Amino acid sequence: MKNKHIRIWIIISVVLLIISACTIPGFTSNSLTAEETESVTTDSTAQDEDLSEISTASIIIPDEVLLEDALIQLYENVSPGVVSIQVYSQISSGVGSGFVVDKAGHIVTNYHVVEDALQIEVHFPSGLKVYGEVIGTDLDSDIAVIEVDVDPDELVPLTIGDSDQVRVGQTVVAIGNPYGLSGTMTVGIVSARGRSMESMHQTDSGQYFSTGDMIQTDATINPGNSGGPLLNLNGEVIGINRAIQTDTSSLTGSYSYTGIGFAVSSNILELVLPSLIEEGAYSYPYLGLSSYESLTLAQAEYLGLSQANGAYVAEVIEGGPAEKAGIQAGTQPTDYQGLYAGGDMIIAVDDVDVFQFSDLLSYLMLNKSPGDEMVITVLRDGEEMAFTVVLGER
Repeated sequence: MKNKHIRIWIIISVVLLIISACTIPGFTSNSLTAEETESVTTDSTAQDEDLSEISTASIIIPDEVLLEDALIQLYENVSPGVVSIQVYSQISSGVGSGFVVDKAGHIVTNYHVVEDALQIEVHFPSGLKVYGEVIGTDLDSDIAVIEVDVDPDELVPLTIGDSDQVRVGQTVVAIGNPYGLSGTMTVGIVSARGRSMESMHQTDSGQYFSTGDMIQTDATINPGNSGGPLLNLNGEVIGINRAIQTDTSSLTGSYSYTGIGFAVSSNILELVLPSLIEEGAYSYPYLGLSSYESLTLAQAEYLGLSQANGAYVAEVIEGGPAEKAGIQAGTQPTDYQGLYAGGDMIIAVDDVDVFQFSDLLSYLMLNKSPGDEMVITVLRDGEEMAFTVVLGER
């Protein structure tokens, strides 16, 4: 009796299985025509294609892997155009970096790399070593152009990017020759833009002019990196590595790297490069004043100013363009040591806002030439005033 019940349940299960199979799309007890067969095949293929697309789209590649691949490709593309520069002077020798900018044999580096050089060797990653000649220098931006006589096929020019498009937080790469270790690559981010620092160009009084539009980065830069490229992830040059911020010990006299480096912006390079190649020099506009980089709220109060934003004029050079236009510096002593009241606070140039002196300096260097006019808006005794300055030449 028990075996009979088991046989009945087996028969029922088989029947249900057959019924369910007949209800599945694509299954039928009747024979399919050729057209129907083709239709089913086509639908099946389409489904397979859809599934393929879904499968591909669902694959998640980690960001770290994508960045790693980008960096590897960048190095392979760019490094052939980055060179080591060996410099020999009367009293010493040194090393620096540079990069190729055209097929005519022009190489960009820092002026301070080749300063006082009696002989220059340019070493290419391919193993080629040739002598180079300095044909153009710019002490204001610390740029120099070296010319080499080599087969154009040996030259891999790098693409110059637009530094105005650079954003803080953007990943950047430095390639150069730190401590003589050629072809070294480091990675970091853009830490800040629009920094200013002293140039290598002295005034008649022995002070140094300032240079602007510098890019700050935490990509590791060391002695020997000077003159090498700072690159975005597209492999475009957005800066020329120039200097590092150091912390000097008062006890030992030694210094340590603080993780802050500076690069001359690529737009400054684009501005001066044609003149350096063709004429050997570039002429910057001259305003004839000096300013505090920025003021604290306390300093602004001592000066009797209604705001701390702007470029406060500390000195106006006698006979210079600013003085001729009527800009005035502070002359009235305050209780704050070294701070003199009564000066103009520059808040705009040509309707471009100025929040600190580096804003003024960057605008001046990138947009003006000797002989140009520039409208300077200042706060004087709480009122806005505008002055038209005819710029001189540094």
